[in-house]
Amino acid sequence: MSNGNGVSKTISNAMGSAADKAQQIGEAIAKKAAPAIKQVKAKMAEAEKSPAGKAVKKAVAGAKKKAAAAIKNARTKAAAAIKPAPVKRKAAPKKKAAAKKAAPRKAVKKAAKKAAPRKAAKKATKKARR
Repeated sequence: MSNGNGVSKTISNAMGSAADKAQQIGEAIAKKAAPAIKQVKAKMAEAEKSPAGKAVKKAVAGAKKKAAAAIKNARTKAAAAIKPAPVKRKAAPKKKAAAKKAAPRKAVKKAAKKAAPRKAAKKATKKARR
């Protein structure tokens, strides 16, 4: 049974020859088109240097600046429209200071009442164990 090495070698060779042929075709096209490209580039350079070409360049540059400014303005307006107005909240009513102080005292007294019997119970169990 074949492990496929022969098939992959054949495909690899075919791909290599196809790549070589494509490169040759590309080079032939470039060689044929080179004079035409050279002429077009020369005409473009000549047109850009003419007064009409310069006027077009200035008009395009001005239009780009105006478009950029309009876009910036639109973005700032859109951001301002999206941003919600700050919500004013009423301040919470202040609690009396006396009420705040009373709560901890009650908690301390309650804890002290619970702690005293526990301590006594612990002492009694320790004495009983000895």
